[in-house]
Amino acid sequence: MMLDEIDKLRADFHGDPSAAMLEVLDPEQNKTFTDHYIDIPFDLSDVFFITTANIVDTIPAPLRDRMEIIEVHSYTSAEKLEIAKRYLVPKQLKEHGLKPEFIEIPDETIKRLISHYTREAGVRELQRKIAALFRAAAEVIVQQSEIFPNEAIPKLELIQDRLHEWLGPDQFFPELAERIMKPGIATGLAWTPHGGDLLFIEATAMPNGKGQLILTGQLGEVMKESAQIALSLARSLVFNYFRKAFDFSSHDIHVHVPAGAIPKDGPSAGITILAAIASLIMNKPINSHLAMTGEVTLRGVILPVGGIKEKLVAAHRAELTQVLIPKRNLQDLFNVPEEVRNNLKIIAIETVEDLFQQIFGRVESQSWTAHTAA
Repeated sequence: MMLDEIDKLRADFHGDPSAAMLEVLDPEQNKTFTDHYIDIPFDLSDVFFITTANIVDTIPAPLRDRMEIIEVHSYTSAEKLEIAKRYLVPKQLKEHGLKPEFIEIPDETIKRLISHYTREAGVRELQRKIAALFRAAAEVIVQQSEIFPNEAIPKLELIQDRLHEWLGPDQFFPELAERIMKPGIATGLAWTPHGGDLLFIEATAMPNGKGQLILTGQLGEVMKESAQIALSLARSLVFNYFRKAFDFSSHDIHVHVPAGAIPKDGPSAGITILAAIASLIMNKPINSHLAMTGEVTLRGVILPVGGIKEKLVAAHRAELTQVLIPKRNLQDLFNVPEEVRNNLKIIAIETVEDLFQQIFGRVESQSWTAHTAA
């Protein structure tokens, strides 16, 4: 028995359905489960339950404790292409009354649908776009058959140029266009329910200030704390590592994460914020083909984060070449598709010294350990 979207359970004045789910899913209780609507007991011990959820965090903790969680990760672009060719296209041809000899959709067209018209973990939206194309194509084929009733219908090729005509302008643009080689900008990687995504973090300093930290971009509490830790680290490192005189007390530091209408939170942007602030102070741009993910502590240690597969897939999709990940996340690479691993230079970092060495090159510094101990 499948229970779809178990994470959507909500308790209100009608009752708490999670309490009933506890009895149903608990092997110790479901032998004597009683339906209170008809007051008849059911033996559910021989029923195999499968539940689905988009977000595990919203499932009540007692209920989640009784589940064995199997994560189904997002598809790569290559996997989406194969799924479309083998399943989605034949299915939509049949549903729209079209035959393969009437219509052809090249791989390049499907790839453009994936990259410029959809952005999702699965293929549901891709199926809708293919269906919309075939509806438009069916209309063209019917018109041709009415104009030339006694002639064979020529094969219609759905080339990329037809996408703008039938689906409208591109809905998503390659992240490569958003990256700018300028000091104070760092590229991070984020996990979303729809897969991985790029996170651009910008920092700027305003003179004649009061040493304040200004945060914009609708950040959650965790990201705000990460930004404060990053600034504290930058202030402690400015003289013994950066070797640069920068008066934080007379400058306000503004950190902004674009797409301000989208709420952002999570414990994986610490090193990206630190890198953006450090780039600003040193007046050195960060390689635009480099992205990073990881949390940082006041001791300068890089902590592991989640969603490594989705983040690396996003980096590969955006045509990045290097990614910095926490050293303790190396064990998660076995989940990453081989195609992604082979096209990305994945570098493991353990401390902020490793971080700065990768983004700025070797910088002569005093002992970080001695500095923190003091």
